[in-house]
Amino acid sequence: MSVSLRVRREERVSRYIRERIGEGQTLHFTLIDPAKLRNPDAVERVAGELAAAGTDCFMIGGSLGVSERDVDEVAMRLKRFGLPLIAFPGNISGLSRHVDAVLFMSLLNSEDPYYIIGAQVAGAVVVAKYGIEALPTAYIVVGHGGTAGYIGRARPVPYDKHEIALAYALAAYMLGMNYIYLEAGSGAPRPVPPETVGLVKEALPDAVVIVGGGIRDSGTASQLARAGADVVVTGNVVEDSLERAVEIVREVKGVRKSRPALEEPRVVA
Repeated sequence: MSVSLRVRREERVSRYIRERIGEGQTLHFTLIDPAKLRNPDAVERVAGELAAAGTDCFMIGGSLGVSERDVDEVAMRLKRFGLPLIAFPGNISGLSRHVDAVLFMSLLNSEDPYYIIGAQVAGAVVVAKYGIEALPTAYIVVGHGGTAGYIGRARPVPYDKHEIALAYALAAYMLGMNYIYLEAGSGAPRPVPPETVGLVKEALPDAVVIVGGGIRDSGTASQLARAGADVVVTGNVVEDSLERAVEIVREVKGVRKSRPALEEPRVVA
């Protein structure tokens, strides 16, 4: 490889997330899918409302039809709100030099090695080249799976098999993945069960447990937060009803937890 690369060790976004969790906050991330929210003015209007409501980060990406240029354009518009921008790439085309960090994900229950390690090998070079902070993330598809599960050729963990999701999460953490993303999939008829969330968080108190997919109302979001989710992600509802999306943000931010600060992420050689 002719280009000299150096992995960025600055952990600004990681510290931002962990400090708030250590303060007892439950975080809310807003997922903006450039393939679904194409109007630039709409992106800024929606982001402004959700930032005012208290969302903690903007994630940018999607599973289908998202190019690097799309992520660039959305990221440039979102910078004005002063919140961390995190790439949520469905593939290496979902990376951008304008984001602060990337959920560097391995889809652990995919049946295609490409989504477990192949895309990551190709993407690692781009992440290093752009100097993006990498958040090592286990992506575990549960139940329905949505577009992410279908495109990623996942074998979803059944909704009632909480112990299987826990086994994946344990393996991920032992491999050095400090972020555990439990994903029901966009448009899923049901979210990840609270029982699964609670089991994973209880076993891995120092991991950042992220939950997304199938969250359409503030009651569901609150239930997942109280079950143990450190971060609740909403995406589709942002496109369907801004009013409900704002309600979800406020409900999630109202869930306070008594817990010790998370340990710093471990670096695996």
